[in-house]
Amino acid sequence: MAYDEELAGRLRDLLAEEPGAAGHELTERKMFGGLGFMVGGNMAVAASGQGGLMVRVDPAEGAELVATTPAYPMEMRGRTMSGWLRVDLADLATDEALRAWVHRGASYAAGLPAK
Repeated sequence: MAYDEELAGRLRDLLAEEPGAAGHELTERKMFGGLGFMVGGNMAVAASGQGGLMVRVDPAEGAELVATTPAYPMEMRGRTMSGWLRVDLADLATDEALRAWVHRGASYAAGLPAK
């Protein structure tokens, strides 16, 4: 399955106006069948090749976000990836819902050392 082009366009538009990414280089990179969006060289969010959104979060906040939002842990090869969550496309229907995840991912990535 290829990534969702419409979701990628929405991500691109929201990241262009994202204050958490201000002052950092924004880039895109195809990876793992999806399209990753980088802030300062660090992955922030991605239109997943498996559908929906992958978002980078503070690992210390992951469990609370899973408990209080529609997000769930990201798994790769059977391993849960700390600091990464997935959100299904159905839970991103509104720009407000997507904007919150974009902000969370971009702000976290912007706080990491630039690559």
